[in-house]
Amino acid sequence: MILQAGVAHAGVMAAVHGAAFPDEPWDEAAFAVLLGQPGVVGFLDDRGGVLLLRVVADEAEILTVGVARKRAGIGRGMMEAALAQARAAGAKKLFLEVAASNEAALGLYGGLGFSAVGRRLNYYADGGEAVVFCRGLEAAPGG
Repeated sequence: MILQAGVAHAGVMAAVHGAAFPDEPWDEAAFAVLLGQPGVVGFLDDRGGVLLLRVVADEAEILTVGVARKRAGIGRGMMEAALAQARAAGAKKLFLEVAASNEAALGLYGGLGFSAVGRRLNYYADGGEAVVFCRGLEAAPGG
């Protein structure tokens, strides 16, 4: 089950994020600060998923999305919730970055209608490259 998360969920979100990204976990304080900012919404999946969305004016951005169990539908469900939330908040576009080496995520985002619009060299701490994706929000999620 996916629930909308707030500052009170920062500790749980940090724990899930740490399971998803053991080499670069975000701590509880980071989640608390982000969740306290205007336009930031968190989502938690009780099967082990976390997502932070920021909406500013007519653009939205996924700040982080991670799952503890790959290929269980958790990421897709949270992305669909984020797409709906961003659209409801008036965003016209949704952006995100993903590691160029993360084939599962690249496939997920492509399947959700995102298109690659750029690259960020040496974006991650390990020197990895990120692919910048964007999707218009006029169409229904997944279509």
